[in-house]
Amino acid sequence: MSAIQITKDNFESEVLKSNVPVLVDFWAAWCGPCKMVGPIVDEIATDMAGKAKVGKINVDEEQHLAREFAIMSIPTLIVFKDGQVVNKIVGARSKSELMELLKV
Repeated sequence: MSAIQITKDNFESEVLKSNVPVLVDFWAAWCGPCKMVGPIVDEIATDMAGKAKVGKINVDEEQHLAREFAIMSIPTLIVFKDGQVVNKIVGARSKSELMELLKV
């Protein structure tokens, strides 16, 4: 199972109305650190299936969402719970650090 592609069209249903915590990876195809984090994010999606949701937002395609969450550097990973931001981390991180974010 890999991360869900999140767009402005499904953001509300997939993230804001989710009944489990959601880890969202803000990324871009040209970003080196994003390419390092991408496979880790997909692993977490598999590991956390049923306990948390994992999604990716391409900041080039979804500039409105990037602006809404003041994304200045990528990768930025944000955890939402009950529609609210509960954790945020900027930069490439290890799988264990990202898993720790989900412990909300």
